[in-house]
Amino acid sequence: MTHKLDEISAEGRAGGATAGISRRRMLKRSGAALAALGLLGGARFGNPSAALAGEIEQSNLSKRNARPRPRIVLVHGAWADGTGWQHIIPLLEQAGYDVIAVQNPLSSLAADLATTKRVIDAESQKGPVVAVGHSYGGAVITGAAAGNPNVKGLVYIAAFAPEVGEPLGLLLQQFPTALGTSLVGDAAGFAYIDRAKFRAVFAADVDRTEARVMAAAQKPAFGGIFEESLTDVAWKTIPSWYMVAKDDRALSPDMERFLAKRMGAETVEVKSSHVPFISRPRDVFNLIDKAARAVR
Repeated sequence: MTHKLDEISAEGRAGGATAGISRRRMLKRSGAALAALGLLGGARFGNPSAALAGEIEQSNLSKRNARPRPRIVLVHGAWADGTGWQHIIPLLEQAGYDVIAVQNPLSSLAADLATTKRVIDAESQKGPVVAVGHSYGGAVITGAAAGNPNVKGLVYIAAFAPEVGEPLGLLLQQFPTALGTSLVGDAAGFAYIDRAKFRAVFAADVDRTEARVMAAAQKPAFGGIFEESLTDVAWKTIPSWYMVAKDDRALSPDMERFLAKRMGAETVEVKSSHVPFISRPRDVFNLIDKAARAVR
């Protein structure tokens, strides 16, 4: 520090001999240097450099204290895969969220829980997580997020949210829809939605060309999935948000309202088919964003 002050003084003396730097200018420069070294209360004496330094430090402190944005984990339902979130992912990323869409095998509830839990656990090591599930994916996040303290919010999009020991098939029996008469099975026990009925049951408000692609690319679900149940449920300990699709013909809107109320979820309703993340992506983004902001 002494060496630095000697340099400043020497510079002032040399400048006076060769360039006519005034004593006043030398003192002003020395004061700025002292303020930068923390030896003068620059803001108190009206020094703008020190005041700016204080503002920068305060800004950096605020950034350090700010909680990170939650990471968003998207979980698809039956007869779909992770690419179904293609209209939601860009909106979330443009808003600054880190996003990952899980690819579940749909071969059993246990297998899907294991796959999703692995992704959630990995993401939660990087920061807080909000898990989003559509349809059958709601049951998956309900089980996969249970017991993970870094999952801060659950978002259900026209989704199952079962209780412990409650098979999804039981809920479908209590709240029947056209889905029950629209399924066709293969030799291995996997079920598809009849392609002739797919748009009417699953995606009535989706562009016909896009709905045809969805029908052709649908990922079949093993029928036994709907007989399995959970041993722990995350919505009992994690705040939840729910979107009811009022024109849903795959899952009953009344069932969706029942589940949302049972969870105590913050609920919104939209005029949509079973896939609002495709037909109403902005509404779905807004709900996810609201949940993420609430838990941040």
